[in-house]
Formats: sequence, C-alpha cells, structure tokens
Amino acid sequence: MINFVGTPRMETEQLILRKMNSNDTQSVFDHWISDERVTDNRINAAHKSISQTIERVEKIVSGYETKDFCYWGIELKASGDLIGEIDLYDFDPSTGNCEVSYSIGYQWWNQGYGTEALRAVVDFGFRDMNIHKISAAHNTDNPASGKIMGKVGMIQEGIIRDMIRNSKNQYKDCAVWGILQNDYLKKV
Repeated sequence: MINFVGTPRMETEQLILRKMNSNDTQSVFDHWISDERVTDNRINAAHKSISQTIERVEKIVSGYETKDFCYWGIELKASGDLIGEIDLYDFDPSTGNCEVSYSIGYQWWNQGYGTEALRAVVDFGFRDMNIHKISAAHNTDNPASGKIMGKVGMIQEGIIRDMIRNSKNQYKDCAVWGILQNDYLKKV
C-alpha cells in the first residue's frame, strides 16, 4: 500500500529538491520550459510566453494541497539556481506502482544532476512511500536520459513504437525502464 506523504524537502550532495512556488516562474521559463532542446524530449511544446509558465507553475503549486502530489523543483545548493523538475505520478493503488519524469535545463546537462535527483526520488519512493515499482520512459533519440535511469538501477524493459507524439506532430519511439522496490533495496 502506498504511503502518501506529499512533497517533502530533500537534500543531496549538490541539490535541494523542494516544492516549487510562484517566485520560481521566471526560472522555470528561462532555464528549461522555453528551451526547445529540452522540450523536444517532452510531450508539450516549449513555452513561448511567460503567461504559459505562470499557469503551469500555479497548477503545480495548487497540487501541493494533496498528499498524493510529489513534484519537486531541483535547486543547486551552491548557487540557488532552479535547474529542473522531477515528479512521481500516475500512482496505481492496485499495484503500488508509479512513474517518474524529470527535466533539467540544457546548461546543466551531463553534470550528474539528473542522476542525483532521480536517485533521491527513487530512494524516497521506495523507502518512504512504499512504492512497489517505479517506471520511466524516454525518447529513443535521447539516450542520455536512459543512462541516467540505468545509473540508478533501472532496467530497460522494452521499446514502445510511436509511444508519444510531440508538439511538432512527430511520433517517437520510447524506451521503457523500471525498477522494483525489492531489487533496489538489495543493492543499497
């Protein structure tokens, strides 16, 4: 049974994972949600105006009112910059399973921040929430995301053809990954 506890603040060696707030809107817009290099790996198109981001951040902030909402901003400890987001979602109470997704701003790619954030959230999901399985998917033309998943112990379970259609109306194949609580806890 999933133990919902909301979105607690978490710290890692280099990061603070925390609730987002309305003051984060400009950083969200500037650092990743308006950058097509980042949003090409997401279903939704890059934001063209700050008003789109205001609406999105307001929706995220209102989600914190419920315990089953797990959505973190990824902040660098050293600078205080908000560099991305990560969330657990699509909880299935009948199986105890959920999914995870994340986005990191382009200027912070390939520096280990995605791995560090995902490792913290996977650990939280298994230890604090009693999740049975955490799954994730990435476009096959974004293998760097798969490397992040592999580094935290996820196993690629397959490829789903034309799993998503992006904002440019292009279908993309996605690699699906997963990790079970029992397997994770044996390794740590």
